[in-house]
Amino acid sequence: MTVTEYPVARWQSTIAEAWEGQRKLDEPAVHGAVEGAMAALDAGDLRVAEPAGDDWVTHGWLQQAIGLYFRMRTSETIVAGPFEFHDKIPTKRNLAAAGVRVVPPGVARYGSFLERGVIVMPAYVNIGARVGEGTMVDTWATVGSCAQIGKRVHLSGGVGIGGVLEPPQSRPVIVEDDAFVGSRAIVVEGVRVRRGAVLGAGVVLTASTLIIDVTGSEPRTTRGEVPERAVVIPGTTPKKFPAGEFGAPCALIIGQRRESTDLKTSLNQALREHGVSG
Repeated sequence: MTVTEYPVARWQSTIAEAWEGQRKLDEPAVHGAVEGAMAALDAGDLRVAEPAGDDWVTHGWLQQAIGLYFRMRTSETIVAGPFEFHDKIPTKRNLAAAGVRVVPPGVARYGSFLERGVIVMPAYVNIGARVGEGTMVDTWATVGSCAQIGKRVHLSGGVGIGGVLEPPQSRPVIVEDDAFVGSRAIVVEGVRVRRGAVLGAGVVLTASTLIIDVTGSEPRTTRGEVPERAVVIPGTTPKKFPAGEFGAPCALIIGQRRESTDLKTSLNQALREHGVSG
């Protein structure tokens, strides 16, 4: 189905009223709106956030739908081969037909969407998240609720992509097409990693983390967004505290990925050029 074939306006108003306590969860209309929205998320026909020009728009009513879905359900036992789970949310089904690979004991929850060619190693994709075509979610990486991961992205081992459900309308973490996120890196609190960017191992990005471009004669500081094709490594910046001055964590932009090289080669090359060990 296409978005225009869903009763989106009706679902949105019904879910908003239930969220505000104006309608009861056991009303058939509320149940139908929530279940319909979740099925559309699971099928990839709707998404919590989507690009709008050079920006992204967040559909807070779908975050509300997910929150109501949790409240409407009770935990039950789920058996998958030798594995047993006890949870409110089932796992995704029909993975072969979707053209994706999920390696045991990797889990993608119902209400997430994996585009064709996605590989999920023993990792975790939470409800409301979307993972683009050809992306690798490597071992013990986590993709949090509502996070938007682009096409041909590599989330290396142990990467932590944060999730968000409340308050509704909060922007989720966004990692755009062709980005590379190094091992044990953490991206949370609605940070946007733009197309083709490369995050080195151990980079931590929160909404308040200083992102310092050190490629010019003077440092340039931003927060919350990594530029296209930027190569980023962990760093520290001096900060004064009552007990003295100490190094606070930050992220350093040390170069740009070259379009003629793949992501990993570009990262290693940038590290070598700036005298930084991998």
